Amino acid sequence: MDKYREYFRIALIFVLVYFFLLSIQLIGKGAGFLGEDFARKLICTTSDPFVGLFIGILVTALVQSSSLTTSLVVALVGGGVLSLPNAIPIIMGANIGTTVTNTLVALGHISWRQEFRRAFAAGTMHDFFNILTVIMLFPLELKFRYLTRLALFLERFFEDIGGIKFTSPLKLVLSPIVKALEHLFFQTLSLAPKAGGLLMIISGCLFLFASLIFLVRLLRKLFIGKAEILLDRYIFRNDLFAMGIGFFITVLAQSSSLTISVMVPLAGAGVLSLSRIFPYTMGANVGTTFTALLASLAIVGEGRSAALAAALAHFCFNLTGIVIFYPIKSIRNIPINLSRRLAHICAKRRYFAFIYVFTVFILLPLTVIFLKRCFK
Repeated sequence: MDKYREYFRIALIFVLVYFFLLSIQLIGKGAGFLGEDFARKLICTTSDPFVGLFIGILVTALVQSSSLTTSLVVALVGGGVLSLPNAIPIIMGANIGTTVTNTLVALGHISWRQEFRRAFAAGTMHDFFNILTVIMLFPLELKFRYLTRLALFLERFFEDIGGIKFTSPLKLVLSPIVKALEHLFFQTLSLAPKAGGLLMIISGCLFLFASLIFLVRLLRKLFIGKAEILLDRYIFRNDLFAMGIGFFITVLAQSSSLTISVMVPLAGAGVLSLSRIFPYTMGANVGTTFTALLASLAIVGEGRSAALAAALAHFCFNLTGIVIFYPIKSIRNIPINLSRRLAHICAKRRYFAFIYVFTVFILLPLTVIFLKRCFK
């Protein structure tokens, strides 16, 4: 009897993970209906690299997808609307903006202090990794055009590759319910895009919090101990393997937000430590560049080379982040320790977590964009 109960719990975990992933997809899809036109207009209006950086953060936080932002930027570069030097800061900002999803998932654990501390540290570790990488590479790009030169050099090796299309199997699995809800909101109920998008976000949030509550409870009962052995032996047996797994899953899912968000409940339940998750996060960061690369290869005409260079700049940015942070342990621990300290503060004063998310991803970018426009 106990054996069948255990099998039932394992099956239930897969169901809950499905609804957890579905929730992130719904939130991103709904945000896209609210902000995609806004994103396109905002991206097209900047020629200031500093403003472009914060536009990338804001747009990606609003549409909940760095893949959407970078693919849009690649398309605009291919169409001659954006130059490559203006596109690269936006891509950098998109890398920061995409981390908001993991942080929002961590907020689902806010009712339990210790669990929230672990989950929030796992969620914000990705924030700090990308923020620190931007702090290091943004001045190099402005002064020496580091990413521009490297991307243009690599573009020569890819220019003869034909158009490639790839469909994420994860999106194929999730799409039936997403399409059913789209049909319900936009055709059956005849809602406007913004109203339907808002309902999709609300539905996604309900799925997110419900799946997290039950998922973490089941993980505690079934996986503590057993999962640690399984994960240590196979997925996280060494850093390079974990990095490869993060890359491979993100290429399949075409979303680093999905890939990394799955680790947040495991960290919250105490199954995984930050040092285990960090290499996986770096691999996922490189994997997310695959979508923009495919988008650039699908472009035909004169703008294809520039679009491909923009996608390769995204790849070079994330790869350089690994080169900077991975080899030396003391440097690797910087984003881990920063996320731990922030999580410790937010666990004591949980309202500070909401202030952090709103300030970093919404208020600060809006303020910078507004002030730059006013004093232009």
